[in-house]
Amino acid sequence: MHRISNEQRRIRLGRRHRLAPSVRAATPVEAADSVIALHATDAATVYLSACARLADASVATVEQALYEDIALVRLLSLRNTLFAVSEGMAPYVDASTARAIAAKERRTFLKHLADDGGSLDERWLAETEAAVLEALTTRGAATGSELSAAVPALRKKITAFPGKKWEAEQGVTSRVIRLLAADGLIRRDRPRGSWTSSQFRWTAASPWPDMPVPEAKAELTRRWLRAYGPAAEADLKWWTGWTITDTRRALATVGAEEVQLEDGVRGFVAPGDTDPEPPTEPWAALLPGLDPSAMGWADRTFHLDAKHRSALFDRAGNIGPTVWWNGKIVGGWAQRSNGEVVRRLLTDPGQEAVAAIETEAARLSGWVGEARITPRFRTPLERELTGG
Repeated sequence: MHRISNEQRRIRLGRRHRLAPSVRAATPVEAADSVIALHATDAATVYLSACARLADASVATVEQALYEDIALVRLLSLRNTLFAVSEGMAPYVDASTARAIAAKERRTFLKHLADDGGSLDERWLAETEAAVLEALTTRGAATGSELSAAVPALRKKITAFPGKKWEAEQGVTSRVIRLLAADGLIRRDRPRGSWTSSQFRWTAASPWPDMPVPEAKAELTRRWLRAYGPAAEADLKWWTGWTITDTRRALATVGAEEVQLEDGVRGFVAPGDTDPEPPTEPWAALLPGLDPSAMGWADRTFHLDAKHRSALFDRAGNIGPTVWWNGKIVGGWAQRSNGEVVRRLLTDPGQEAVAAIETEAARLSGWVGEARITPRFRTPLERELTGG
């Protein structure tokens, strides 16, 4: 059995995730495909993750991919989380994970309607969704508030958590929009305000073509192994949100090759992908919270010292902005209200690393410009650096 060291895993990460300067991507699509999917829960993360991997980083380039070319699309998918994927990758992500999540979201909402007394039911939901789609066809694009004004049914309210001490009245607009987006019938258009805003307009869309689920899961697994392998079975299960049975079936279908990781754990790579990867030049990166290179595995010990977790993660397990040197997380960064990008190293990576990190921080400041970035999921170190 081939043994693959942690150093070799870090070399693969730098090259395959396009973080070393010599292998940076030419387009946002190449950047996204290198890690399969970019976290999109926080609007700024898509830009920060893509531009960290682009040879020529700019907000305009990512905006064009998202809103003009529609080459990057957002899907509620892996682990019931919002991701941005390339148009070519979207059908596989949709069939392998997003459709099941959309069906569960719909069942959950219909149950909430029934629990609220049943005055709103499946028929009401179908009619409301049709009215929303008609409004978007007429308008072209609209915010949730604008849709609520145009479609009276969206102004209905339901009781959430009836009988509980946290019982509350909630509007249905965001729930109906979420269902339509999960089904691929609408998509996020340009936000109100800047690229860091999460207040999106919505526009009509077409669902992705049908694809057999086993085929989609196999293709997603092949690409994940190329981007994140070697990795353990548990890593793929966590990353996708699949059951252990589906995970094992997908690994068997693609003929994943078994290897031994440095800590003795059994790992997998794509068939034939066992040869050592040549090192890139030394590289530094400043990656945003929830970046795929930090969140791609359940076990991150090969690139993150366990003693740094408390500073870099929030209580829910979301990682904040990180500083990298040659495939290891060595610190964290933040942007202050005056625009200054500040960082703190949690270990001493040496003078060469410090100089490269300074260069990368300047590159980040250059393309971010006047924008101000506050992560949605704030971590202890990020708060300390910003005084917030």
